[in-house]
Amino acid sequence: MAFGWIDEQARARRRAGLVRTLRPRPADSPLLDLASNDYLGLARHPEVVAGAAEAARVWGGGATGSRLVTGTTALHTELERELAAFCGFEAALVFSSGYAANLAAVTALGPHGSLIVSDAGNHASLIDGCRLARGGRQVVGHADPEAVRKALATHPGPAIVVSDTVFSVDGDRAPLGALAEACREYGAGLVVDDAHGLGVLGDGGRGAPYAAGLAGAEDVVATATLSKSLGSQGGVVLGPARVIDHLVNAARTFIFDTGLAPAAAGAALAALRLLRREPGRAARAREVAAELHERLTAAGLEAVRPDAAVVSVRAPSPEEAVRWAAGCRTAGLSVGCFRPPSVPDGISRLRLTARADLSGAEIERAVRVIGDTRP
Repeated sequence: MAFGWIDEQARARRRAGLVRTLRPRPADSPLLDLASNDYLGLARHPEVVAGAAEAARVWGGGATGSRLVTGTTALHTELERELAAFCGFEAALVFSSGYAANLAAVTALGPHGSLIVSDAGNHASLIDGCRLARGGRQVVGHADPEAVRKALATHPGPAIVVSDTVFSVDGDRAPLGALAEACREYGAGLVVDDAHGLGVLGDGGRGAPYAAGLAGAEDVVATATLSKSLGSQGGVVLGPARVIDHLVNAARTFIFDTGLAPAAAGAALAALRLLRREPGRAARAREVAAELHERLTAAGLEAVRPDAAVVSVRAPSPEEAVRWAAGCRTAGLSVGCFRPPSVPDGISRLRLTARADLSGAEIERAVRVIGDTRP
């Protein structure tokens, strides 16, 4: 029977407690949201919504084609110009998703004959980029610059080192300065995914590369998503102009994909301008994360100290993590539930998002619910 093997995989997932399901949410959900990546609380901000609506009115519902045909509008170039300026890079290129941006950066900068050195804790989009790239790849220990040096020492040709800036599972930061030093010793490029750093880290939310003094360096390329702090959708690659020009000519997820929808570009641009005007939102997101961690650990829970806006709470097992998250939902709190194979270390977690617009009362309520529903 066609696809008969799917049934056995489904049974194996059920036995392991790893079944995933879709839960459509209403527009007016009563749940307190600590599961989304809306770090700055901008997804529903009136200015961001108005930016999306105005862009749709002016440009229509879709980009109408790939960026190299009809999919590039004046709005796209305006967004790229302002993203590059805000983050401190020479140039930027916008994609239809952060996933597509990561695939583009890694595959186009890791050609045949090159070496790609990848952190073991990297996001799936970076991992897939490494798999699709024609260069050789070597996975090294998590946040380990010495392991990166050893890997680079084995390869005399061109190389890139690929890492998240803030890892999405535990919210810990990569040692960007040390990674850049290792890269420069061997003439390698550094490609970092700042999905969880943009809008949260750096001066006024300019991102982790900016905070590390690496923004604008000729050997550093950063990617980011527009769907987290900027409350929209899409992705971006930031770097030297010659690298961006290369992506326009070589990145398959740019050349063969329809351009980012105008509404998403308009929303992201409005959010970026709002963040530039209200830089305190970035610091507030970090403050909320620190308070969540402090209160959770005081309640006897095993929470990882956050470096940005992700707060991770360890669960005893995949099954208990699912039950814990369901209990939170029943009590009016939405939290993320991370289980294998989504977590590289096999440890199941509740994953909480610190949002800049959370009040003290909401933080207290969230901690109380998590504590009351623990396994």
